[in-house]
Amino acid sequence: MKVLLAASPDRPETASILDKVRTIVAKHAEIVAEIQADSAALSGNLLFDRMVAVGGDGTLIAQLRRILDRGIPLVGVNSGRLGFLAEFDPASLEAQAKSIFGPNPLVRQRMVMDVMVKRKDGTMVFHGVAVNDVVVSAGFPFRMIELRLEFSGNEGPDVSGDGIIIASPVGSTAYTVSAGGPIVHPDVEALIVTPICPHSLGFRPIVVPSHLDISVRVERANDGTALMLDGQTNIRLAVGDIIQVGRHQSMARLVGNPEVTYWQQLLSKMRWAAPPTYRDRGA
Repeated sequence: MKVLLAASPDRPETASILDKVRTIVAKHAEIVAEIQADSAALSGNLLFDRMVAVGGDGTLIAQLRRILDRGIPLVGVNSGRLGFLAEFDPASLEAQAKSIFGPNPLVRQRMVMDVMVKRKDGTMVFHGVAVNDVVVSAGFPFRMIELRLEFSGNEGPDVSGDGIIIASPVGSTAYTVSAGGPIVHPDVEALIVTPICPHSLGFRPIVVPSHLDISVRVERANDGTALMLDGQTNIRLAVGDIIQVGRHQSMARLVGNPEVTYWQQLLSKMRWAAPPTYRDRGA
């Protein structure tokens, strides 16, 4: 078993567990290389069977995009604040190591999004991948913008407001839930469309099947209006630009911890449906 280890050792929270992670992995597999957990393209000569990424959710998302087309499972070891996607810490990594680095680990397949930006003349100026969400943000000077939606060529609503979020089920617990969108189980293949502060009392988030392609045309923009992918990639937008979002042909593959369920993650990390603090129930 060949393993590629990705981490940002300059971050104190990552450095504090990196040696332990390295020792655990080395007992069960060959570490072929250690690389910086950034977004740089990987060499085609770098061959491995698993990637182990140490960091927070942002690190894992960046590494999932990095190895998406290789179909290689990623093992996430959390050193971030929340770690919703990372199902392992050093203790659980050690406890599950034989399975993780064995021939048949538990692998959770997750839908990701294919994203293109075209100018009004049809010229494609960007093509990328988003794991969590695709966000059109009003930007400076923060005046209301106007967008027009289409769903596989079928006319949708016009959106006036601060922008729009198109999220995958994996990303349904990120920005879109803060904007009032629904939580969607990651096994569901769908796209979630959530407006950001719409100038309307009637625009509600909508969940559509993943086979639909969503088109967003910029009708009115600010100087700072931009497209953001997973909060990590930023593309400046102008009037007439068209953003096309659809299901990517490849699936992200995350090695799961058999002792962790999605429901546990929602309850413990997202505090799903947490009640008020009642005096007769303690803290």
